[in-house]
Amino acid sequence: MVPQRVSLVTIGAMHLPELRSFYQKLGWSETAISSDQYSVFETTGVLLSLYPIQELEKDTGMIFSASDGLKGTLLAINVDQAEDVDDTIVNIRAAGGKVIREPYDAAWGGRIAYFLDPENNCWEVTWNPTAVFDEKGAMITF
Repeated sequence: MVPQRVSLVTIGAMHLPELRSFYQKLGWSETAISSDQYSVFETTGVLLSLYPIQELEKDTGMIFSASDGLKGTLLAINVDQAEDVDDTIVNIRAAGGKVIREPYDAAWGGRIAYFLDPENNCWEVTWNPTAVFDEKGAMITF
């Protein structure tokens, strides 16, 4: 059986220093493993790594699109309260994130907003009224 977990998400960075700077401006902490060629940020439950896309292409043997459009992956930050969506978007904008959809109340009862990091990786900031978090803040169900 394959373990049912996601422990690390890697973004192939076109410009590692600039992308790293954005996540640092969000106030996110890097791990000790980070270097000039690789960056790993601590998040609740999953580590977020930034790795030069050229190196990722070498490692995987695949060529990744450098398109400015949506890359087919959506990362999410789930927050504790509806108003946290708005507050989080203010901080993301101040750090240089591009808000592509302002906070709004979803038909299903939650609150959502969307933003792009400097390399157009798409993120969702969501409050889900049915989300359940563990004692560390990791979402365990919704």
